[in-house]
Amino acid sequence: MLAALATGCGGGGPSPPPAPPPPTVVDSPTCRPPRAHPAPVVLVHGTFAATSWAAIGPALARRGYCVRIFRYGADGTGDIVASADQLKTFVDALRARTGAGRVALVGHSEGGLVARYYVRFLGGADHVDDLVGLSPSNHGTNNPLALGGALLGCTACEQQLAWGSSLLLRVNAGDETPGPVDYTSIQTRYDEVVIPYTSAFLSGPPARVTNVTLQADCPDDVSGHLDTPLDPVAVQWVLDALGRPGPARPGFRPRCAAS
Repeated sequence: MLAALATGCGGGGPSPPPAPPPPTVVDSPTCRPPRAHPAPVVLVHGTFAATSWAAIGPALARRGYCVRIFRYGADGTGDIVASADQLKTFVDALRARTGAGRVALVGHSEGGLVARYYVRFLGGADHVDDLVGLSPSNHGTNNPLALGGALLGCTACEQQLAWGSSLLLRVNAGDETPGPVDYTSIQTRYDEVVIPYTSAFLSGPPARVTNVTLQADCPDDVSGHLDTPLDPVAVQWVLDALGRPGPARPGFRPRCAAS
């Protein structure tokens, strides 16, 4: 009785944690970011649009994030500069509708490179909180299939070749990770598209840049390039990056048996 009276007079224990925001619908054109997650999350697919958001999209929506899917550049085969400009238009419209000051970008493969171009050259640094890359082609690839795609008219394939790409030279010259954006690059050692797999990683200050090799903590993870957005370990890294200030924590330890 006395404890109840004390609680009623303000002398009780700590306040309960705030309730989590209600779930959202992935890619709803009317989504509104909740106070707990004020930055809408934009998912940016890779070349040939060969990216599945079936794991990451719902994982974010269950936690109340406003999640939008961005489609661009003739299924990601067009000029990356033009695709980055499309991303700028998309983000500007999303911010205007939701009132959000900044967004978070999650890009798979080429999508990570498109996002970086937008941040570095099209004013995105003023409007992006986090940039998370999943097997991103940040420094290109030595995979001969990219050359084959270029010969078949895939402009983006040619621009992602590790040799001779003027776009890669420009985007990686000087500061690869301009602030105040936080960068997390999540990569699998078994990437058969971005070769070598370390091409995904970025240099920059540890306070704003984290590079993740999935097998460093989960050596039995055999995910390939297209598997990364679906990989439950990668999803945990994405959630850690977006759920805190700064990039993903280098000391974060995912659950390797997650499913």
